[in-house]
Amino acid sequence: MPVAVVTDSTAYLPPELVPAYRLTVVPLTVVLNGAEGLEGVQTFPADATRALSARRVTVSTSRPSPEQFVRTYRELLDAGADGVVSVHLSADLSGTVEAAELAAAQLGDRVRVVDSRSCGMGLGFPVLAAARAAADGADLAGVRAAAVDTIARTTIFFYVDTLEFLRRGGRINAAEALLGTALSVKPILHMPDGAIVLRDKVRTASRGVARLVDLAAEAAGDAPVDLAVHHLAAPQRAEQLLGALTTRLGDRVHDTYVSEAGAVVAAHAGPGLACVVIHRRC
Repeated sequence: MPVAVVTDSTAYLPPELVPAYRLTVVPLTVVLNGAEGLEGVQTFPADATRALSARRVTVSTSRPSPEQFVRTYRELLDAGADGVVSVHLSADLSGTVEAAELAAAQLGDRVRVVDSRSCGMGLGFPVLAAARAAADGADLAGVRAAAVDTIARTTIFFYVDTLEFLRRGGRINAAEALLGTALSVKPILHMPDGAIVLRDKVRTASRGVARLVDLAAEAAGDAPVDLAVHHLAAPQRAEQLLGALTTRLGDRVHDTYVSEAGAVVAAHAGPGLACVVIHRRC
């Protein structure tokens, strides 16, 4: 049986890709006013965005437990998988990678954990590459290498209406959040090495979308690319962004994906998010 590929719910893959690529998704937990729900199973983006718009609400997230990962890995290995490659969101944003590594340590060398240094389809593209390698018969090392190689060729940029939610969750430092608020600017961020960093500032949402297109085109260079666009309660903004990108990059664009980010990102980014992920093909 091929190597099994595991990821977590923050990959925000279009739903049809999960069975098509034989992926296993372990959900993170979202806590809204003390009520816990598994992302994408019990708690959805609209739940988090509604909660964030209310006053005196607490929203937080938590990683899967090591025990959840142990159960998942054992089920796949007992079903006949030759091994497991488990690819997850950046360790700078979540303890998910740590939990997966603790679980893998209980199962010897049959499980390899990969930190994508990203989230959304910045995680999803490496997951798909690993799944394709597994389907082609690659061994454990080969499947892991496919994910790692794709991470090096994947770039993420995103726009948020405010830095306040990222500040509350500790995902960006208070000085950067204060700067954005004081100047009434709209921030554009990226993840050059797994942490969220302020990349640019614009005055309006429309300029934010235009700047995302410029940055994505710069990141693509002359290479053929796959594109993914995420949004939070902003589907028109996502379609506008994808249309502008495909026009700008022309026939160099191969696969494209559009999906709403989930409740975990909603809890930390807030409504209005627009995100583009560029995967440079070999």
